[in-house]
Amino acid sequence: MKLVSYEAVDAFLAATESELLREEVKHGLLLGLALRLKHHPERFEHRPYLATVHLEEALVAAALMTPPRGLVVAAREGGDVSAAMELLARELLVNRGPAPTVNGVASVARAFAAAWRRLGGDAEVIMRLRVYELRVVIPPAPTPGRLRQASFGDLDCVYQWYLEFHDEATPADPPPRKEQIATSIEDGSVYLWEMDGKPVSLAAKGRNLPHGTSIGPVYTPPHLRGRGYASACVAALSQRILDEGKAFCTLFTDLANPTSNHIYQQIGYRPVCDFAQYALKAPRTAAWRED
Repeated sequence: MKLVSYEAVDAFLAATESELLREEVKHGLLLGLALRLKHHPERFEHRPYLATVHLEEALVAAALMTPPRGLVVAAREGGDVSAAMELLARELLVNRGPAPTVNGVASVARAFAAAWRRLGGDAEVIMRLRVYELRVVIPPAPTPGRLRQASFGDLDCVYQWYLEFHDEATPADPPPRKEQIATSIEDGSVYLWEMDGKPVSLAAKGRNLPHGTSIGPVYTPPHLRGRGYASACVAALSQRILDEGKAFCTLFTDLANPTSNHIYQQIGYRPVCDFAQYALKAPRTAAWRED
């Protein structure tokens, strides 16, 4: 078994893309990040970590990290996942430095966490997630309002909602910066459900895959929840994505939030697989190369 690290995302994609596309929804997180690195390298402040593990000519595993965000791992079913994750964990510590988190299909992330512990570090699960896929929208109950694309006039509101979503749903990730949200609005990725001229819910296009697009974040302020705004917003945005020619939409849910898991299934999202995110602490004796 051999580990290969990459300086260029094009070389990484040449080694991984065809295999990842075999299960595009399952591997959409890692693939989508790699494609974003390829098409928008200027949006990443730090050098990414890109690595693969091969058994002879077969791809066994892939890993990607875009600091300050954590590591994303993927592995082939039936491969020696444990050995591949051990190689990745060792190489990461020696040549790049510790990762704050690891995220991947639950069995793969768990194997990486176990390898990290064997190297003397700590790994604690902080979130269990589920990936859903939609190919046909089931219209929700009629809800007052309409979907519209966010504009720069919405920046303050949208940025505040992104911060609130981060604090509530993804506190282990770095908080969003206002310039990042402005770029998303400029890209046309952020949508609002508007009622009586005021935004009441938010949903955004995320990773753009060859055949699908992810949705996230989805956020409704607490005092406006329970009125169907999120369902209406996500359903309308999902239909727009399909109408634009994509075959499917995907989204992640936190398994600790039964409400979101229920409402998305009602509008046509179907579960694909579970993910897990672990917080990582490096071994005290670890030494790594500084950039």
